[in-house]
Amino acid sequence: MTDKERLLQLTEALKYHARKYYVEDAPEIEDYEYDMMQKELRELEEKYPQWAQPDSPTQRVGGAPLEQFESVAHRFSMESLQDVFSFDEIRDFDMRMKEHDAQVQYTCELKIDGLSVALSYENGLFLRGATRGNGQTGEDVTENLRTVYDIPLSIPEKRPLVVRGEVYMSMQSFERVKREQEDLGQPQFANPRNAAAGSLRQLDSRVCAARGLSCFCFNVQNAQELGFSSHYESLQYLKEQGFSVIGPLLFTGNIEEIITFIQEIGEKRGQLTFGIDGMVIKADSLSLRAELGSTAKAPRWAIAYKFPPEEKQARLLDITIQVGRTGVLTPNAVFEPVRLAGTTVSRASLHNRDFIAQKDVRIGDTIVVRKAGDIIPEVVSVIKEKRPPDAVPFEMPRSCPVCGAPVYEDPDEAAIRCTGAECPAQLARRITHFASRDAMDIEGLGPAVAEALLEASLIATPGDLYFLKAEDVEPLEKMGEKSAANLIAAIDRSRQQPLSRLLFAFGIRHVGQKAARTIAANFPSLSCIQSASEEELTAVRDIGEITAHSLKEWLASPQAEHLLTRLQEAGVNMTEPLHSTGRSLEGKTFVLTGTLERYTRSEASRLIEGAGGKVSGSVSKKTSYVLAGQDAGSKLKKAQELGIPIITEEELETML
Repeated sequence: MTDKERLLQLTEALKYHARKYYVEDAPEIEDYEYDMMQKELRELEEKYPQWAQPDSPTQRVGGAPLEQFESVAHRFSMESLQDVFSFDEIRDFDMRMKEHDAQVQYTCELKIDGLSVALSYENGLFLRGATRGNGQTGEDVTENLRTVYDIPLSIPEKRPLVVRGEVYMSMQSFERVKREQEDLGQPQFANPRNAAAGSLRQLDSRVCAARGLSCFCFNVQNAQELGFSSHYESLQYLKEQGFSVIGPLLFTGNIEEIITFIQEIGEKRGQLTFGIDGMVIKADSLSLRAELGSTAKAPRWAIAYKFPPEEKQARLLDITIQVGRTGVLTPNAVFEPVRLAGTTVSRASLHNRDFIAQKDVRIGDTIVVRKAGDIIPEVVSVIKEKRPPDAVPFEMPRSCPVCGAPVYEDPDEAAIRCTGAECPAQLARRITHFASRDAMDIEGLGPAVAEALLEASLIATPGDLYFLKAEDVEPLEKMGEKSAANLIAAIDRSRQQPLSRLLFAFGIRHVGQKAARTIAANFPSLSCIQSASEEELTAVRDIGEITAHSLKEWLASPQAEHLLTRLQEAGVNMTEPLHSTGRSLEGKTFVLTGTLERYTRSEASRLIEGAGGKVSGSVSKKTSYVLAGQDAGSKLKKAQELGIPIITEEELETML
């Protein structure tokens, strides 16, 4: 046998065995034998590329990454379906259909929970595949779809053919991908549908190939062009062409048989190897479909019955507390593992203290759980008849389970927050805020750099930033020598920021920019603030009891003391420069507009408020002055119309 004959023989043999394995689920050879045949074929194709067939199974492994997906205009509109949620709505649909055809026949098919695609064939070869997109235009994902084994690369039909299908990820593939993501420390897909969608939109088709996607086909888009009069007939044709067609399906004119069929599928859908979220009922006659047409959103000849969320009972083993990046304490239910919507779940959020109190959730209870939208596990209710006699009401902790700092309970909201200045759970967010433009203004220290510094264990508090060296941060990803030097220089410059910025940088609850400027203007050093009583703080205009109490409570915490000590050791400024010797702007209201040259807007606002003035965001008759910089817009125009004085930065300095 010549090399060419062997190449062609292997191509046909591998196509046959791929169909037996992926489409018919009836493999005839072992995986190892199949892999060895594919290896031999790949070697022959590399040696003789002129003989490689366009539908060769070796194309399934993916090729070079794309820069982007091209847009594709669909030749046939890819419509969505009207959803119904009760059997009475199905019967109403049947009555509407029978008004047009008393002998109407239906197909009832499983509704795959995946991603809809259009597959185009010319001269028997797979030409292009596109996502649904908005129904009129989608994305060209041909290279990724070539890696899906149950999409045939060649078919017997030589006439143009457009097939609609649903790409999905089987439960087995989904569990494998989740394990791989976990091993690599990557975020995990929430469910098989998200996994399929994310895989199909990979620019690198080799990644898509490794995910193991599948595709069920359910419609011939150009069926009437090919001479079909029946949808059911076109599905049988798709099977003959080598497509995987969704099954089981029912062909009947009796709507009660369809309802019974739906109930039977609903009871065992958890046993399927792929996810479904409902059943689709379609009028079978293509001429009836043409007569009925579509609304602006969906065809009139089909509906999708959506299954209610699957619910299971489980025993609540524990309630754990998670501290989020903003310091909010979130209770989570830990329960006996149950199978829901195709995946095994054992945890669900209990949201907050009000949710727990409303449902009276207790450790040891038997709870009812489901997946909201078949995605997010949630606790629906408690079966109190099964409650053990020793179950006690759950109480939220009074200290943070991560850092031990006291928690803050706001009577006006359900959230409970950690008050720790150095709580590890909040560090990335706190450091990003500390370095932000209106706080310490450390250029180049955004969320990604903060995360990298923490992951490398280079810092544990914002105070540690001031002890970093360029050689410490240079090895970080995407950093380099110049970027490291720039970052250290920016950190060093921030040591001289005024006290008002430092106060705001701490992220103390109820101490925003304006409050920080007001406090620093009246207590121009940190030691002054520390020695001031809450009564002295509230004597300052615009500083209320809640703000004063929050500030003093934060300053008294051990974590704040440690942070302040660290900052003092680093030589960080803790005083407020006095730009005004009096209250020269008392009673005056200013509006700032345009780009200032000498100050940022925040700095100008601080100067005005430090001299007793107010800063407003809008121009009105009560506005005393408008400070206008370059490219001032509508505020300047309105001030001119109202006759309000327009001043420059030099004039403001004179007034100060």
